[in-house]
Amino acid sequence: MQNQTSPLILTFGAVDPVGAAGVTADLAVFSALACQGLAVTTALLIGDSARIEDLQETDPDWVSDQARVLLEDAQVSAFKIGALQNMEHASAIAEIVSDYPDAPLVLDPFSSRLPEAGEDADELLTIVRQLLVPQTSVLMLSQVELGRLAETWRDIDAPIEDDVRYLIELGCEFVLVTGTPAGAGHGDAVRANTLYGADGVVRHDAWQHLPGPFLGAGGTLSAAIAAYLARGADTPTAVELAQDYTLGALAHAQRYGMGKLVPNRTFRVTPT
Repeated sequence: MQNQTSPLILTFGAVDPVGAAGVTADLAVFSALACQGLAVTTALLIGDSARIEDLQETDPDWVSDQARVLLEDAQVSAFKIGALQNMEHASAIAEIVSDYPDAPLVLDPFSSRLPEAGEDADELLTIVRQLLVPQTSVLMLSQVELGRLAETWRDIDAPIEDDVRYLIELGCEFVLVTGTPAGAGHGDAVRANTLYGADGVVRHDAWQHLPGPFLGAGGTLSAAIAAYLARGADTPTAVELAQDYTLGALAHAQRYGMGKLVPNRTFRVTPT
């Protein structure tokens, strides 16, 4: 009998049969990075490597009960929250994580893998902004997703820096904006991820755009950030290490069928 020694991470998200996104993908990342994952299921998906055909949401009480039972039994080192489709899920998860303010929280609230939330989308994003963002250690989203979230508090376009500053003033520690321009001296094939903190830009990491298309690239990055935070890294270091890991997973991506490429999250331990 041996007690758990690797960090425990609790992730909230959908169950994707392909394992390209959601909690199934997160668990693979956590395992590859020497962490143990615990999962709370918010939805069941029907889909393949090309598309999602249907989605069955979990009852909000079940979401709460799954998390509460786990957290009463084990101490977690970090939380990850993936894409949310349901306002009651967002509220319930926000209440749960508020009881554990010392555990880092990575919030990755958008996913191209899942359908839009429909006519409740604006209200859902408002709940995410009001209840989850203030508790977040690292909020990860693309430029387009940042603009979509910003529509819940402003009517006209604003610079990225203004939107990020607003989120940090709400209480979010860091905002990682993916797919930003790499800057002078780089071609169109080079993009960047920019990490912002209270004092402005903390990291600006350029990377060569890899041919895809990929399923689950963003979720791989956010899960890796959560893993490195759980292992004790500070946020800039966790982001640096997670980007390196994600690029490796994409470089070794696999095509399961006729759909998109799926990151190989176990590429470091896969026999050659």
